[in-house]
Amino acid sequence: MIFLDLGYQPFANEYPKKIKEKEKRYRLLIDFNKKNNVVSIKKKFQSKKIFKSDYPYRSSISETMKKSFKKLSKKIKYKYKKKRILEIGCNDGVFLKNFEKKNSLGIEPCSNIAKLSIKKGINVLTEYWTYKLSKKIKKKYGKFDIIFSANTITHIQNLNEVFKAINNILSMDGILIIQDPSLLELIKNNAYDQFYNEHIYVFSYLSLSKILEKHNLEILNLENIKDHGGSIRYYIKKKDKKNKSNKSVINQKRLEIKNGLNKVTTFTNFKKRVEASKKNFVNLLRTLKKDNKKIIGYGATAKAVTVLNYCKINTKYIDYFFDTTPEKQNKFMPGVRIPIKKYIRLKKKFVDFVFLGAWNFKKEIFYKENKFLKEKGKFISHVPYPKIIP
Repeated sequence: MIFLDLGYQPFANEYPKKIKEKEKRYRLLIDFNKKNNVVSIKKKFQSKKIFKSDYPYRSSISETMKKSFKKLSKKIKYKYKKKRILEIGCNDGVFLKNFEKKNSLGIEPCSNIAKLSIKKGINVLTEYWTYKLSKKIKKKYGKFDIIFSANTITHIQNLNEVFKAINNILSMDGILIIQDPSLLELIKNNAYDQFYNEHIYVFSYLSLSKILEKHNLEILNLENIKDHGGSIRYYIKKKDKKNKSNKSVINQKRLEIKNGLNKVTTFTNFKKRVEASKKNFVNLLRTLKKDNKKIIGYGATAKAVTVLNYCKINTKYIDYFFDTTPEKQNKFMPGVRIPIKKYIRLKKKFVDFVFLGAWNFKKEIFYKENKFLKEKGKFISHVPYPKIIP
């Protein structure tokens, strides 16, 4: 059932170098499958069309993500000692750099990003995650005790192949750790910007547990974490009579049912809130521009691309974006063609309001821009509803 139409969107992480450069567009329709509770974008893209040699996202750019992955690596090393670990979607090595080279292996299909991991001394295969690759790995390296994947499984179209490949190289008593955006938090925060061409799926416990069941896998533990605006970290093992799920799993299941993640009405109501958010966001920006206020954007994120194109926000409202990622600088926001500039510290005398394109890193941004806030500088957020902060 299609419950949300976010209009025609460009590919979120393909930043044009020229203002009149041609770009691909697709209709961003969001679907809810009543049989298995899976929420996904209707038009699904193969990884090879999205994750290429000029991919612009680097996990290490964010201090928040560096701290989060370092904390998790310490936890894993303490609990599982000297076990062999494989990461699917290792990006620039922000997680794997915390493990011994001889006991770790990363998979990263984007060659420009994989090179950053390799420079850190990490073993990396620059390939897409497939069953064929898992057989190649198994032959050369054997099976792994720990398989980790953060914000990657949600990007892969063929989930059956994903878990077939994982099953092939996960040891019998091994642990699979997956963390991806939480559907429950998305609904609560009205965070429709979590939907874009890379986020093929947004999982709930209810949907992921059904997918895993088909592959003889089960969730034994989970943690709700703050990463990326609200995510769930799942601890998964091959089915065994000895396995026992802890209270976190039972509580999450109850919470998701209580919040209607298995009901159509939840998603039709979400649609109404999204439409109201669009209207209120555009009206807020119009009011500020009528008062001749200067507005810029902070964080030229994939999430911001969804919001700007859905709400039809261009340079009429936002002059330009700041971003710390070199691969995005001196380019334009896809679709709406707002310029992206190299980041410099905010100053109230140059700008009145700042739109939080990277709202999921709000705490980190506010700490960095403390001086701007003291100067009575103000931010604009669209999550959970359009508002001025503070």
